[in-house]
Amino acid sequence: MWNGDVKVITGIRRCGKSVLLFDLFYDYLLRQGTAEDQVIKIELDQRKNYKYRNPVTLCEYAESIVSQAPEKRFYLFVDEVQMTQKVVDRENGGVEVTIYDMLNELKSHRNLDVYVTGSNSKGLSRDIATEFRGRATQIHVFPLSFGEYFSAVGGDPRSALDDYLLYGGMPRIVSLSGDREKKAYLSGLFDELYIKDIAERNKIEREDILNDILDFAASQVGSLTNPTNIANALTSMRSERVNSVLISTYLQYVIDSFLLDEARRYDVKGKSYFKYPNKYYYTDVGLRNARLNYRQYDPGHLMENVIYNELIRRGYSVDVGVVADRSGGRNVQKEIDFVVNDADRRIYIQSALRLDTEEKSGSELQSLLLTGDFFKKIVIRNDIPHSHYDDNGIFHVNLIDFLLEKTELF
Repeated sequence: MWNGDVKVITGIRRCGKSVLLFDLFYDYLLRQGTAEDQVIKIELDQRKNYKYRNPVTLCEYAESIVSQAPEKRFYLFVDEVQMTQKVVDRENGGVEVTIYDMLNELKSHRNLDVYVTGSNSKGLSRDIATEFRGRATQIHVFPLSFGEYFSAVGGDPRSALDDYLLYGGMPRIVSLSGDREKKAYLSGLFDELYIKDIAERNKIEREDILNDILDFAASQVGSLTNPTNIANALTSMRSERVNSVLISTYLQYVIDSFLLDEARRYDVKGKSYFKYPNKYYYTDVGLRNARLNYRQYDPGHLMENVIYNELIRRGYSVDVGVVADRSGGRNVQKEIDFVVNDADRRIYIQSALRLDTEEKSGSELQSLLLTGDFFKKIVIRNDIPHSHYDDNGIFHVNLIDFLLEKTELF
């Protein structure tokens, strides 16, 4: 608060951004003695506020309030800021004006603290710091983590995890009782909100291709792929030529909307990134399952998706690791599920639903041992009652302990 920055709250739609700002933070301000008329609320998805999608109109409205009482402190809340439009300011030389220009102007008022929410990184720009001239604080809101979900539902953690792997952590899920209600809600988010949002914002002409991309990404969670592979798969399925450039463009729109996240491949020994292929994870596994109408329930890949989301939520930089196995004259690339960096610290993580055979155990652990360095190596497992180190110094971590933050990674 009052750090001179615009506070930018980002995240997928319906993850709780508006509740965080308009309910929780608003109630906090009132409890601290702020008067209701000192909080200027503008929700751009409401018809009564459509006129404020013009950034100049929005700026003039806020300035008309704060300038009348310079001795008072005011707060501006703008919801779904990506709904604003560029306009031409004909009164000032016909220059193009964006919401960034207006918010930069508003934050110059010493008695105004500015907060905005947005559910599309394209609408907010990929480089928020540049658009706000280095004066922005980004707060990214995720769907509920398993720890947050479990704090709401309680009961047996194993049963709660099974439900979480199926229905995910979109906040409203915890208030819905039956399976039918939960499934209908998650499916409805696609049909009534996400698809329309992406299509309208980006002027998408082939909504059917967009749907196919979402289906493909859902079915391939945890698998390496690229736009060319997706285009080839859709070409075969649809019996029409699908352009990989179109796939790449639409895929980026989906990532911009925070529905998917991309994990890049990193050569551990070569210390460089590959351009392709990468992995794509759903921001919420419940949305992933709904996308496939619950037909393809794969606990191993869902567990990997949940671990990835948890690591990102904790603020780590996460890549997909690749390490070369040159033993016996071979040159085989082995995969490490996650290379996790926190500033100058690093850990390697494998996700393993179970290691119940020597073959599975050897395959999962070999990649970690091939790194040849001294960074901590971890296997997160769903088949052990407690965490322990093995003879190779690899830390075997119980999945629930990891998700409930009972075990330190670094």
